[in-house]
Amino acid sequence: MSTSKRLVSVPFVMAVTDVAALLIAFAAAHIVRFPDGSLVRPPVSVDWLAGLVTIGFWAVLLATMRTRDPRVVGVGGDEYRRLLFASLTTGGTLAVTAFLLDLQISRGYVAVALPLAFVLLAIGRKTWRTALVRRRARGLHLVDVLLVGDLDDVEYVGNRIEASPAAGYRVRGVLTEGRPSGHVALDGTTRVPVLGHVDDVLAVARSAGVRAVVFAGAVPGGHERLRRLGWEMERHGIELVVSSPLVDVAAARVHHRAVDGLPLMHVETPAYTRRPSKRAFDVVGALCGLVLLAPVAAAIAVAIRLDDGGPVLFRQQRVGRGGSEFSIVKFRTMCVDAEDRKAELLAANEGAGPLFKLQADPRVTRVGAFLRRTSLDELPQLWNVLTGSMSMVGPRPALPGEVAVYADYAERRLLVTPGITGLWQVSGRSDLDWAEGVRLDLHYVENWSFLHDLVILARTVPSVLRSRGAY
Repeated sequence: MSTSKRLVSVPFVMAVTDVAALLIAFAAAHIVRFPDGSLVRPPVSVDWLAGLVTIGFWAVLLATMRTRDPRVVGVGGDEYRRLLFASLTTGGTLAVTAFLLDLQISRGYVAVALPLAFVLLAIGRKTWRTALVRRRARGLHLVDVLLVGDLDDVEYVGNRIEASPAAGYRVRGVLTEGRPSGHVALDGTTRVPVLGHVDDVLAVARSAGVRAVVFAGAVPGGHERLRRLGWEMERHGIELVVSSPLVDVAAARVHHRAVDGLPLMHVETPAYTRRPSKRAFDVVGALCGLVLLAPVAAAIAVAIRLDDGGPVLFRQQRVGRGGSEFSIVKFRTMCVDAEDRKAELLAANEGAGPLFKLQADPRVTRVGAFLRRTSLDELPQLWNVLTGSMSMVGPRPALPGEVAVYADYAERRLLVTPGITGLWQVSGRSDLDWAEGVRLDLHYVENWSFLHDLVILARTVPSVLRSRGAY
């Protein structure tokens, strides 16, 4: 089955799931509000008719507002924003209609049906998103695209596409002036053929049967050339995708401003100063964690002492906000002479960049191995959060040796307070290479938001349970 046919089936089956969610929600609300069995033989009442009309209207809005558009399904937050807007519009329309026509609709019925329907819709979308991401990782439901631009731009954009199959793209070929023939290596492993020059874009796109053309960077001929290419591809059903020159900039920081038909992107300057809301959240979170997890911490302390009789806590110098050093506190997971034995293990180092890591480090104790897999060794860092040297969420706290070899703006990680968890932890921790870890930390620094912190904290729980990169 072709990719395009598979793509058509996904929105259709999602539509069936959405309608089923609406029917279940309104049926449940009817049972809760009218528990006399009237659902089996429903009376012709205002509530029953209003429910059917609302379900139909809601289903139409979900379609017309393109909540199942293949370009937004499975990636980013636009799918959920459209879903929320369609749901709010439905609720608002129902309220206004009931007021204008003086309809006596049961408030209890509406109070149960509308929130429950939205929750079921969101759960259904999340379930579909998870399944779709997994299938895209296996090479299914992907849109074939052509990459066009200078070799450096093509390689950068192609690497990002190959590293994010959840976005739904698959690079089928490259057009570039820098290399008229041969192959381009993307993401270190995938080899994509170079199909010609930039001038051949329309002919190659049609012959290759791609669904979209991605322009990575500037196009020879400027804006007018790009505009005309878009018109020509439109006639053949080929979508035009333009890669933004902005890298790792969150959408919330970008504002579009039209100047005589020319869309300009205004990028807000990040605020690196201390944020009162973030600090208040850290203090409350650290206090609650220290109190609630005190029995767990006591049990861990006893286990460490019984294991080898050494000290319970391990302290190490780290570099925090503004380059100031502080002492990080952890439960000890290695033998007491771990630092003395490090020199003999340097040749087996598996860490990225200046980091020293071993998946099977012989210095790790039996209790320490369990603490590392479960991330329980980091519980004492709540004290660092409470005292202000760390935050609940932030860049990984760096070692002085790392900071000494920072290059190419990596020191910008020190503009904010390091965290117990962060993008580095929920994205793989020690399994990440050095460059990717720095990129994630810089993305967090540049695009901080309170909501982003909450999302990272929510993602930390499954990340800890999977123990990915925890060694």
